[in-house]
Amino acid sequence: TMPKEPAVLHQNILDTTAAILACGIDPKKCFLFRQSLVPEHAELAWILGCLTNVPRLLRLPQWKMKRASQNSEGTVGLLTYPVLQAADILLYKSTRVPVGEDQVLHLELAQDIAQHFNKKYGEFFPVPKAILSEL
Repeated sequence: TMPKEPAVLHQNILDTTAAILACGIDPKKCFLFRQSLVPEHAELAWILGCLTNVPRLLRLPQWKMKRASQNSEGTVGLLTYPVLQAADILLYKSTRVPVGEDQVLHLELAQDIAQHFNKKYGEFFPVPKAILSEL
């Protein structure tokens, strides 16, 4: 949610890819792709953002904490990031999502958005459930 230098961003992409492969992910058995190359993520985020009210986003603790660290301003990207996360989940019709405790509220937002969308337009998105790890 903060601007990055293009060279740093490119290196971060390479480093993250290397870390994923080092963890044992086999690209012959799963798809690895750069999310930013899939325009449907941003397109669905826009649609879902039109169904999400601002007061709900303002209540999320991550917004409050990060906004405080950004001199009480915060950016639109920071405010709407949970909607992008919901789009990332719902785009693939995910039913189970591994999350840490700090992301449970964002997953609940994705659940609410899916239910709202389904109520308005008919059953389309499964309502994803959290998989919480003890670690």
